[in-house]
Amino acid sequence: MKANYKYTVYYITMEKTKVTEKYQVTIPKKIREKIGLKPGEIVIVEAKSRDEIRLKRFGRVKDPLKILIGKRRFVKHIPIEELEERMEE
Repeated sequence: MKANYKYTVYYITMEKTKVTEKYQVTIPKKIREKIGLKPGEIVIVEAKSRDEIRLKRFGRVKDPLKILIGKRRFVKHIPIEELEERMEE
């Protein structure tokens, strides 16, 4: 029996960059392209030690409505007025 595994391998790439006077850091183009980072994405900055800083991409969701609303449809329709009354209680 042959196992069919699907995985992505990321090789560690190191690039140099400077910290500006406003403490900003530019992520080098080579790194951005390698991981597919887009403008506006949120990243997490973590201090691992005095000499090590980790930058992690904040988790992305393909279809946030499925998480917020759910995948199943509601069988019973509840009027907005009834919802408002329940919230007040």
